[in-house]
Amino acid sequence: MEPWVKVLMLTLGGALGVNARYWLGDWMSRWSSPLFPWATFTINITGSFAIGFLAVVLARWLPHPHVRMLVIVGFLGGYTTFSSYAYESLTLAERGEVGLALAYVAGSVVLGLTAVTLGVALARVLGAAS
Repeated sequence: MEPWVKVLMLTLGGALGVNARYWLGDWMSRWSSPLFPWATFTINITGSFAIGFLAVVLARWLPHPHVRMLVIVGFLGGYTTFSSYAYESLTLAERGEVGLALAYVAGSVVLGLTAVTLGVALARVLGAAS
């Protein structure tokens, strides 16, 4: 696949996915409780379902590679990267790499929370210093 075609598929899919995420979140925030991040939760769950379903369907249907790039990597990548994380965790487990799957799941959560905590702390220190 030509690099410019990949860029086009990723750009188009990503733009659609990001907009789907934003507008679904905007719509949900109008009626959901602000005490729990329902929009993000819903997006992560629906994105995970979609990547699982579409990975199997597209592998059996064998559409043009541009379709897979547009939908799986572009759209769902823009919609939520959590879906990729969930699918990759399952793939590791199904390959028999249960230890790696557990390390990936636990490591992503623990290190992700650690990284966001450190990022917030650094930004607060830098903000307080200026």
